[in-house]
Amino acid sequence: MKASQPARAGDPLDQHHAQDDSGELEDKFDDEDYPAYSMGRAAEMLGVTPAFLRSLDTTRLIVPQRSAGGHRRYSRYQLRLAQRARDLVNQGTALDAACRIIILEDQLAEAQRINARLQRDRKSQDPSQDRA
Repeated sequence: MKASQPARAGDPLDQHHAQDDSGELEDKFDDEDYPAYSMGRAAEMLGVTPAFLRSLDTTRLIVPQRSAGGHRRYSRYQLRLAQRARDLVNQGTALDAACRIIILEDQLAEAQRINARLQRDRKSQDPSQDRA
């Protein structure tokens, strides 16, 4: 990736790009899946070793994106999963079992979201609800 050139005062094109970049940057801050954290920073934030994060990659609980240089990059969502894994392991759960628990919890939460959406859709399309 190339670094952008510094903006010059009074240059409307550069100011326009700066506004676009800030909007894009704002989107990245809000994006739970944006790979913003390096392995070192993620390990530091979670209080784990890089080896622990690599083990989560090995178990396929978290598959981080890679930078152009091949370095692992983690999103906030992935860090939450890693924190949950760390908590379970600290409570005495084996790593493989902890990862399976987290995967099943995630699948259950997704199924519940889908079920709630389908129930809302069904209620909105049910003609008997209009008569009441």
